[in-house]
Amino acid sequence: MTPQDGGEEMGSVRWAFRCGSSWTPSRFDWLFAARCIQREEKDRIGQFVFTKDAKSAMAGRLLLRKFICEKMGIPWSEIRLERSPRGKPFLAAPLKVSSDSSRAWSFNISHQGDYAVLAADQGVQVGVDIMKCTMPGSSSVPEFFRIMTRQFTAYEWRIIQSAGSELLQLAAFYRHWALKESFIKAVGTGLGFNLQRVEFHLSPEPLGPGRVLRHTKMHLDEEQEDDWIFEESLLDVDHHVAVALGPADTPGCTVLPSSLPPPATFTLLSFSQLVASASPLTDEDPAYWEDFKMKAEAPQRRRDAHMPT
Repeated sequence: MTPQDGGEEMGSVRWAFRCGSSWTPSRFDWLFAARCIQREEKDRIGQFVFTKDAKSAMAGRLLLRKFICEKMGIPWSEIRLERSPRGKPFLAAPLKVSSDSSRAWSFNISHQGDYAVLAADQGVQVGVDIMKCTMPGSSSVPEFFRIMTRQFTAYEWRIIQSAGSELLQLAAFYRHWALKESFIKAVGTGLGFNLQRVEFHLSPEPLGPGRVLRHTKMHLDEEQEDDWIFEESLLDVDHHVAVALGPADTPGCTVLPSSLPPPATFTLLSFSQLVASASPLTDEDPAYWEDFKMKAEAPQRRRDAHMPT
């Protein structure tokens, strides 16, 4: 990954935070983070059984608040985040709506594997999804694919299963999955959407860390959707990220590559950068650290498998 701020000045933000086993927060850091998010968020994160999940969720909330504070100009203490019925976070207060809808911000987060990521742009709908390529935890690759048959079209399965070795097939599987999830998250459809309605035709260019591809095309109900643009990149060899950019919810809105900032790689943030603008919202809760210390990192013998739902 190449840490850079490419595109952010032009209304595009791509941030990543490594929240996996390499992040072992100190008592001070964890309690400070807990003070800087809304109380109900803190309580929900505290209910996670494993530290891996608690850290991912905490990083996601801090990414959201950092973005709203630094890019939308809303003081940290005034930010009120809520979730839509389908789980998409949105800014509930203060309701500062841009008078120019073409400059209104859309933002989305995802966390899976070793990272939490945030993508945001002005004047478009945004969805982001990150997937870590791992071997299935409790089944063979063919059995895993059989279980997931209905999630992809016949064309997509041909591409996935012709990728080469089982590891390459899994990489193609998770690449397609991230693309589909990014679209679903952008439109806010959630569970119940028939994923076979969406078919992706991958960019012919090879993916590689430090570069962003924008040539993958989406077909919706067998028609190519030229109004949607998909950015694909690798945070590292195992983590694939897809960003969906679509028309905003305004009449006649279209997305043209020429109207977007140049694609930017994800900037990897340190913890100090993540909380640089943070201000405490609640008092310190020492018991929150004691509870965190008692959790296991992840399920025992888990192979970090991620079964999409």
